[in-house]
Amino acid sequence: MTSSIAPRTDAENATRTDAQNTDRAPAEKSAPATTTPEPTRRAVFREPRPEDGFAVWELVKNTPGLDTNSPYSYVLWFRDYADCSLLATVNGEIVGFLTGYRRPDEPDTYFVWQTAVSPRHGVPFLGVRLFEAAAERQRERGARHVEATVSADNKAILMVLKQYARKRSAEVTERVLFPAAWLGEGHHDEVLHRIGPLTPLTTETTGTTGTSDTTDTTTHPSHRSKEQA
Repeated sequence: MTSSIAPRTDAENATRTDAQNTDRAPAEKSAPATTTPEPTRRAVFREPRPEDGFAVWELVKNTPGLDTNSPYSYVLWFRDYADCSLLATVNGEIVGFLTGYRRPDEPDTYFVWQTAVSPRHGVPFLGVRLFEAAAERQRERGARHVEATVSADNKAILMVLKQYARKRSAEVTERVLFPAAWLGEGHHDEVLHRIGPLTPLTTETTGTTGTSDTTDTTTHPSHRSKEQA
């Protein structure tokens, strides 16, 4: 079956359009979605001071796998070996540390004793950058080798050491420095990892100013990591 519909006049069309416009409110346009940029996390590296010792001790105490020494040991260390150690702070809070010293019998060897970062610091690869910053400061001051004792199951710091050596085309040698029998029940062998020789690094080649504070700025939404030695 077919049907025939006569066309509307212009007046009828205008009346129909007006009625449709009054019956239906104009649709509201949704506001475009906005995203808030992630805040920039600024990690500042600086030399420790004796008054930082207790905060570092608390960080060590809360880091599984690290030997908890006395608060006094860190206070004393930061008096005598501050120039070989380094702190990482975010908004003034200590979120990472590294302690080390130059060996008396081999002054061109930098030994890293302990290092750890808080798992909630919000800066990716902070442990790697902290280690590299400390090692490069000593390399600039004439260090040709970097040493650290690491247990075989500490994959995080082993990765840091190997990455540092690879970037500088240096070898990594391993040997047991202190057997577990020397260290008491429940302790593992302390395996020495020795990196080097390193190419000498000077302020002339790096353009550094010799200041003790450096800033590492990174944007990251939600990174959790932990490096320890």
